Amino acid sequence: MDGRNAIITGGSKGLGKAMAIEFSKSGASVALVSRGQEALDAAKAEVAEVSDGKVITVAADIRQADECIRAVAEAEAALGGIDILVNNAGTSQRGPFLEVSDELWQDDLDLKLFASIRLSRLVIPGMRDRRWGRIINVLNVGAKMPSAEGAPTAVSRAAGMALMKVLANEGAPHNVLVNGMLVGKIRSDQWEQRHAKDPDGLSLEDWYTETGKEQPMGRLGLAQEFANMACFLASDAGSYINGAAINVDGGLCKVV
Repeated sequence: MDGRNAIITGGSKGLGKAMAIEFSKSGASVALVSRGQEALDAAKAEVAEVSDGKVITVAADIRQADECIRAVAEAEAALGGIDILVNNAGTSQRGPFLEVSDELWQDDLDLKLFASIRLSRLVIPGMRDRRWGRIINVLNVGAKMPSAEGAPTAVSRAAGMALMKVLANEGAPHNVLVNGMLVGKIRSDQWEQRHAKDPDGLSLEDWYTETGKEQPMGRLGLAQEFANMACFLASDAGSYINGAAINVDGGLCKVV
């Protein structure tokens, strides 16, 4: 990935940070985008330790259209043309359908769907001009296998999967490849937040162990394992993979 420039949203923690580290190890320059500058600074320090390229941060709330424009502009000013976009920002908002307010629906769609739409719209023209681009929409297995009380996340993620397929079909003639990666249960900041709210008297490591026993492989996945696949898709090695919704879930999803 030498010479490639990437934007990773939700880049300060968890999967986003793991992908940034792996991309940087492979030679890419990365722009980490998230809302909190303190967390971004800490992530930048970690990524910079393994990076041969540039590492920059952009504190932005990509729920807002103008913030998407600013994030891309700052990344391009610091790095140059954007070759890789990873739409990773998200939260796990879910609950009984009748209890999900309009405000929560809108917030979830703004963060997970409209941010992907707006950021993709901003970077695709340059990718087409250079005839090389990669976009990865980070989704979850609920996009294929929505459960009861899975809204709004399952719905916004399913929309993100449909968006991926549309962009893949339009991008193919221009060598702009677009894929989705569907998360199962992987150790991440979101799971740490859940543990903090409902620890059941267990340490985080014991909680991970007990939760992992419910998974087909008997454990939760690691952020590094997710990042390995993302790096493959974002590199020249993934040059004939387009429009795929790849489950990175240890076999959790019952849908192909």
